[in-house]
Amino acid sequence: MAGVQGRRLRRARVVSPTVFQLEHLTPPARALLRAVQSAAGRSRSPVLVGGAVRDSRLAGARRAAPADLDVAVESGALDVARRVAARLGGAFVALDPDRGAARVLAGGMCLDVTDWRAPTLEDDLAARDFTVNALAVPVRELLRRGCAEVIDPTGGLADLRARRLRVHAPRVLTEDPLRTLRGVRLEAALGFRLTATTVQAIRAAAPGLAGVAAERIRDELLAVLALPRAGRALRRLDALGLLGVVVPEVEPMRGSTQPSPHRFPVLEHSLRAVEGADTLVERLRELRPFGDELAAHMAEELGGGVRRSQVLKLAALLHDVSKPETRRLVDGRIRFFEHDVLGAARARVIAERLRLPARARGVLEQLVRHHLRTGHLAAAGRVTPRARYRFFRDLGEDTRDLLLLNLVDAAAVTGVSPRAIWRRASLVRDLLQGWEETPRAGAGAVPLVNGEDVMARFGIPPGPEVGRLLERAREAQGLGLVTTREEALAYLDSPAGEF
Repeated sequence: MAGVQGRRLRRARVVSPTVFQLEHLTPPARALLRAVQSAAGRSRSPVLVGGAVRDSRLAGARRAAPADLDVAVESGALDVARRVAARLGGAFVALDPDRGAARVLAGGMCLDVTDWRAPTLEDDLAARDFTVNALAVPVRELLRRGCAEVIDPTGGLADLRARRLRVHAPRVLTEDPLRTLRGVRLEAALGFRLTATTVQAIRAAAPGLAGVAAERIRDELLAVLALPRAGRALRRLDALGLLGVVVPEVEPMRGSTQPSPHRFPVLEHSLRAVEGADTLVERLRELRPFGDELAAHMAEELGGGVRRSQVLKLAALLHDVSKPETRRLVDGRIRFFEHDVLGAARARVIAERLRLPARARGVLEQLVRHHLRTGHLAAAGRVTPRARYRFFRDLGEDTRDLLLLNLVDAAAVTGVSPRAIWRRASLVRDLLQGWEETPRAGAGAVPLVNGEDVMARFGIPPGPEVGRLLERAREAQGLGLVTTREEALAYLDSPAGEF
């Protein structure tokens, strides 16, 4: 009997293009499905839906589908999720108790369990975002036989074969406009193409994005920025009328022209900077000898799963956000006075509106505020020890992020490759070398003088002047100019000069 079943299973694997194989899932994912079926019992019939089914059809047997799983049940999703969490010793999160949606985090995996959104499974699937995500596999049959037929009420399998993204009905986008962003992200991530009717539906639903919760928009935008070709995806968002809804501040950038040597208006320049950041992030290890260290740095999380690489790309988009409002014609020349300072404030507002984690907001603001800094150092000719000290002091952990932003910003001026800029950016390489070899001067050192010392020496009351003198003393200490309290006080008596 086992031999007959084995032959039937092998025939199914070869013959039927609509069969989902259990082996397409990772071992932990299979264990998670077993826990789901056990929690559901005989009274419920859970189905595996969404990305795991879609991606297995794309990958075939060449690689396992993603470990994160989505499961739908007719009812009782929260109860099933709680039981799974208890069985696996994981965490239970009620995502939407009223609509029956919960999450389980266990063993480094994520399981979402939801109730049907319609009286039947077919209607529930038809109400999902795109047909390629409206696929389901019965869990009980999958575990019992090792394979199961894919339920496909909207033609998703045909769309997968044609590599197209299609909505079953335009209403699925108007009901949840966030799906417009997801469509562009999936198009870029999967290498598919949105159908013409779906593009029309996205354009029509785009204004509704303004009413979507900021946290949901943030998550989709960050997912776009995590793509290897985020710049291309942002262009697609812009072409479909979505980018200006998510970040209205880009609209004035669109027609804001720039003087030579710039070849592009502000928004085009900024999108090219994002594309340059894509190139750099994907090929950081080619920036020898700093590549490995830079790659590790860009992978650092800044809170909430946000990585430095994503913030770098967002900074590339927003570094000139205040150029339109600061644009002035002075003696026949176009100038953008203080667009770095005002831009940092605007970037902070955008980051707060999108509910970015605090540390990510700080890095974004820092990069926009100082994106002209390296250019100013280069224009000064010789970089003095004091200027170098202040550069590392002010940028701190974000120094390397800023230097990478400088590369993509410079490349986007005329449209050359960031690597071409890298080859001739001796100052950038020098500052990277300085960060690698020289710890931040004075960091962690006990100050040689304090406020009372300064007030006694100069006979001044508490106030900003005391802080200014203390900072000057710390700088001299960091540069190694003074090593004792007496030397520090004597230094404060001397004129401040460059050396």
